[in-house]
Amino acid sequence: MILAFLNWRELFLSAVSLVDAWVLATLGLYAGCYLYQMVTALIEARRSLRQAKSITPWWMLSSKVTLPISLCVPAYNEEKTIVDSLRSLLALHYPDFEVIVCNDGSKDKTLQVLIDAFELKPSPRVYNLSVPCKPLRGVYSSARFPRLTVIDKENGGKSDAINGSVNLSRNPLVCVVDADSMLEPDALLRLVRPFIAEPEEMVAVGGKIRVVNGCEIRSGRVVQTGIPKQLLPLLQSVEYIRSFQIARLSWSQAQCVTIISGAFGLFKRSAVIEVGGFLHNTVGEDMELTVRLHRHYREKKINYKIRYLPDAICWTEVPASLKILRAQRSRWARGMLEVLYRHRSMIFSPRYGSAGVFGLGYFFIFDAVGPIIECLGYLIIPTCWLAGMLNTPFFLAYMGLLFAFGVFVSVGSLFLEELTTNERTKPRDLAILALAALVENFGYRQLNTLWRLESWYQFLRKKRGWGTMVRAGFTKQAAQRPV
Repeated sequence: MILAFLNWRELFLSAVSLVDAWVLATLGLYAGCYLYQMVTALIEARRSLRQAKSITPWWMLSSKVTLPISLCVPAYNEEKTIVDSLRSLLALHYPDFEVIVCNDGSKDKTLQVLIDAFELKPSPRVYNLSVPCKPLRGVYSSARFPRLTVIDKENGGKSDAINGSVNLSRNPLVCVVDADSMLEPDALLRLVRPFIAEPEEMVAVGGKIRVVNGCEIRSGRVVQTGIPKQLLPLLQSVEYIRSFQIARLSWSQAQCVTIISGAFGLFKRSAVIEVGGFLHNTVGEDMELTVRLHRHYREKKINYKIRYLPDAICWTEVPASLKILRAQRSRWARGMLEVLYRHRSMIFSPRYGSAGVFGLGYFFIFDAVGPIIECLGYLIIPTCWLAGMLNTPFFLAYMGLLFAFGVFVSVGSLFLEELTTNERTKPRDLAILALAALVENFGYRQLNTLWRLESWYQFLRKKRGWGTMVRAGFTKQAAQRPV
């Protein structure tokens, strides 16, 4: 009996040692990858700034090489934000563009709000069904706003609504913008820059998403930037800065951008049509299209480029409640798992170049498998320490290294943010963001890990649907103006 107990104890200790080794190895790999990303992100930021100086927005306003753009705006139950969002889009500084809003069978007053605000009238239009979408119920235009077209169609999901807008678009470039987002006035002029510099190879460019909570908004414009007053949006601000200023800049430098955000992305229309448009049966349609573009051009052996720009800015409202944030993050992670499963043959495959080896490989290790290992570390290492199976110096060193490195990466992303943004953040706001980078390691990071595990459960059960995103509306942001 005693021998059996000793054998089981030895087996348990061996298993614990193995898991500890895996956790430490993953942490080391995680640290190494982030250090590499910070260096390459800095290189890409400098390259992007040099290109910005050589191709100025004012030159593009009068240049004949500036390609016309169709802005595709999918809308579902967006009555609170759609008018302000469209005002900002219609006031963009760009020589030739159109705005196509697709009302995806909204259950609220989205369509009526648009009709009243922009004096819309029925305007039938002939179009080709270039990519699949649900039947259209009507097309509207306005004499006062000739750039604006509104489509009303049966509900088919966000990707279906984008495809509907693509079908009615008439320009060589299509820009996908969320209905709850606002663009900086010169955002299109900056985002189109790579298409002017490399017109043949460029197929997609992504812009930077910034958190609008805490900013002052008037007539669809951010007139005073600020940081959120509430803790949850503030932590998301740090998270957004880290994601866009380190990860995506680094991917752009390595030619392995595997996600162009659905909130703000510019695509070559012919490329979108060539690969069949946005896929319907996934909630990660933006990542799926980007990966499918990589796959298509790699398999056809055609030279192409997909980039991210840090100075083309889009503002979006982030959730202020844990319930809504949980639903959003679980959906994002579930969409990523769907894309990885659909394109599993690309992961770590040299045939698909850096996009397969580094881009999808990164998502697989850190975003798919990483949360599982991280949760094991959170459970096993403290348990072993409490049971006396782990010495205190090792435990404290492990936890200290984990948190310190997270803060170091977040503060580094704040530096890159200041380097690539035209306006300077107030010293007080920078100090608060740096403090938030420390606070997020105590609870917020662990919650995100748990939500990613929840997405595994949803993915394995083949859950579908987007869930509900409750918004305060842009007009309420003015009341949160920083003192």
